[in-house]
Amino acid sequence: MSEAEIIDVRILAHWIDDPTESPISIDARVNAPAKRIIGKWTIFGATCMDTRQCRPFALDADGAMDFGAGRGENERYWRTDVRLCEIAVGATFKVVWTGGDEGSYVIDKVARLGSKGG
Repeated sequence: MSEAEIIDVRILAHWIDDPTESPISIDARVNAPAKRIIGKWTIFGATCMDTRQCRPFALDADGAMDFGAGRGENERYWRTDVRLCEIAVGATFKVVWTGGDEGSYVIDKVARLGSKGG
């Protein structure tokens, strides 16, 4: 894979059932032709529960979203399959929240990091 095929992006997505609640952003390295996240390293993102409560997380290679040791065990981890999904506007992925409930998210924007136009 050439370096031209690898891009660093910010992925913006919203929960399909309620686009105003818990939007997610993730910064990742993507194989542009394959439209897939590459690498097994930890990547970072955030979700905003409301306009006042944004929560950063670390996303590991297995899809665990870790909100940090400062959260109680019942709030610390979510799971997602975003590493297995196409990274493109309109593509969907799942998030499993603490307790086992899950929701589908749709990607709204994939913007190249450092660019203003996306």
